[in-house]
Amino acid sequence: MPWTTGTEAPPTEAAATRPPRTWVLLRGLTREAAHWGALVPLLAQALPQDRILTLDLPGNGCLHAQASPWSVPAMAQACRNALAAQGVRGPVHLLAMSLGAMVATAWAHSAPAEVAGCVLINTSMRPFSPVHHRMQPHNWPTLARLLLWPHTPLHIERAVLRMTSNHPAAHADVLPTWVLARQQRPVRAANVLRQLAAAARYRAPPTAPLVPTLLLASTHDRLVRSQCSRAMAQAWHCPLVEHPGAGHDLPLDDPQWVVEQVCAGARRWEQTMQ
Repeated sequence: MPWTTGTEAPPTEAAATRPPRTWVLLRGLTREAAHWGALVPLLAQALPQDRILTLDLPGNGCLHAQASPWSVPAMAQACRNALAAQGVRGPVHLLAMSLGAMVATAWAHSAPAEVAGCVLINTSMRPFSPVHHRMQPHNWPTLARLLLWPHTPLHIERAVLRMTSNHPAAHADVLPTWVLARQQRPVRAANVLRQLAAAARYRAPPTAPLVPTLLLASTHDRLVRSQCSRAMAQAWHCPLVEHPGAGHDLPLDDPQWVVEQVCAGARRWEQTMQ
């Protein structure tokens, strides 16, 4: 697939008689809805018939005062409860990355009738990958410093941007938004540890969820090795599309490409169901 770097919007999906879909977006470790950035409006423009919802995991974003669960299945249950409280009825399509993709996987396995499909971005799970693939060792000193010593919100978000984007200079304009999110909705240190523990302990089922699943990965992800997604795709016998230039935060580095893959995947799912 070509790597698109322009700012033009992806083509709008042609109007159809299909019922509107509901897309639920889940971010990763310590991140929140605000970190989706340009992807949400681009997705809404490409899928004008559909509803786009962003959920924060407990302990993050608007739920930063809550305690993060110690397990990924408990996070999935919290998301299911949040949708029920909003009166949202499934099945829903899940678009999730990193830790959020683990939550989506647990959700799809435990309640497949509630999920119409999953798009999982740059994730990694036991038993498919070893720990040094799931978090590349050159990042460990930076993560340890951020956890063990106090830093300003700007220092933290700059470090996160350098770890998760392959083009940090091109995305420096996101730092004010990220810093403001950290200042207004800080993630407590205890919740960081709870989320790390949940991610490390989660063991995905060896077989794919009983719903259509698409994996997206960044070939040159410097945080989580793309081999993690390849191993999952091989074990689950599901499609994988790789981006040749983006970093771990694929929705930041190329949101248009992500939207195009999501739309193409959804079309394929519907064609196979006809």
